[in-house]
Amino acid sequence: MTLENDPTSPTTRRLEVDRAIAADAGAIFDVLRSPAGHVAIDASGMLMSAEGEVATAVGDRFVVHMDRDSLRDFDLGEYDVTVVIDTFESDREIAWTIDGSFDPPIGHVYGYRLDPIEGGTLVTSYYDWSNLHENYAAMADSVFPVISETNLRATLGILARTVAPGRSRPGA
Repeated sequence: MTLENDPTSPTTRRLEVDRAIAADAGAIFDVLRSPAGHVAIDASGMLMSAEGEVATAVGDRFVVHMDRDSLRDFDLGEYDVTVVIDTFESDREIAWTIDGSFDPPIGHVYGYRLDPIEGGTLVTSYYDWSNLHENYAAMADSVFPVISETNLRATLGILARTVAPGRSRPGA
């Protein structure tokens, strides 16, 4: 983790982690654009199920049924969020924000960048809360990041296991 990603720094509003995965970007992107894929690779334990169509463009939406009990931070009970795709570049990058439970929307973004490397794809997972809506700015240091760097790394591990089971990491 670099200093820019240090969640203890008062100026940090973004986490990024990466992992080389022995699969082509298309196979990885197919998981990342799928509602079921989001649930299948989630390491936080918050995503319980999802419904909706596979994302194909910016503006696409699907619903994820959530439960924060795994984090044991705020008891929101079971609730739904709508994933709203705000970056969609096939086999290169996908990112989304969350709509639904909070009005106005919070403004945090989750995403993945995919870069081809020899033997697979370098996948960068990011979580950015630098553009929180002003209504939530006072909570920025006490609530965010919602998920940890460890959650991001573990999700990449599950993604690798999903798209490249039994294959060694490129360069390993």
